[in-house]
Amino acid sequence: MTKTLHPIAGTLALGLIVLFWIATVVSELFAPLPVVVAVKTAIPWAFLVLIPALVLAGASGAWLSRTAPSPLAFTKRRRMPIIAANGLLVLVPAALFLATKAASGAFDTAFYVVQGVELVAGAVNVSLLGLNLRDGLRMTGRVGRVAP
Repeated sequence: MTKTLHPIAGTLALGLIVLFWIATVVSELFAPLPVVVAVKTAIPWAFLVLIPALVLAGASGAWLSRTAPSPLAFTKRRRMPIIAANGLLVLVPAALFLATKAASGAFDTAFYVVQGVELVAGAVNVSLLGLNLRDGLRMTGRVGRVAP
């Protein structure tokens, strides 16, 4: 069961983060202000799905890697604290701040500075989670070969 839940949870988490990032960029660049407000206020609600998916992916990954200590599993495990810290210390507070500012119509310098930080931190997490996905696929033999 863990072998099934881990890739589903990890893919769901990565997909949601990519969706947040793309929705933010597209709404900021091409959409009217009400759409920006809708995107920024919807993202924290999606945490109700994202955070459990990340926890499940992390816990199931730790469980799966305990019996197969491979270099790729070690590398994936090393990335997880960075992903978690980035999410908990930067992305969640930034999303809550931006949702509050957007809901009140306060699109000021602070909003755009935090928006920039959030986009960079989000891109970092997408990259790290993408690397974990790639390495997971390599570990299962679905993509490429695992070096001995």
